[in-house]
Amino acid sequence: MKTCNRDLLVLVKDEQMNEQSMEQELEQLNELLFHFETIDSFCVAHEVFDINKHKTLYKRDAMQKIIREKELKPFIFICNKN
Repeated sequence: MKTCNRDLLVLVKDEQMNEQSMEQELEQLNELLFHFETIDSFCVAHEVFDINKHKTLYKRDAMQKIIREKELKPFIFICNKN
């Protein structure tokens, strides 16, 4: 598995946790994030509002095209569904 470079803030309630168990927890967390942080899950959790065309985009292919652009056009918004 490719290890990615990310900053994580992990709060631990157990003061008895040693360095090895903390490292194991972080590896498991990275593995979970690696499997769930995909473009498909991103498209499920977000929607694109195109104010210029008065449309809301839900389809994965259309959203991927917009997400992969280097710079968004004016009045196109990527919003979380929460």
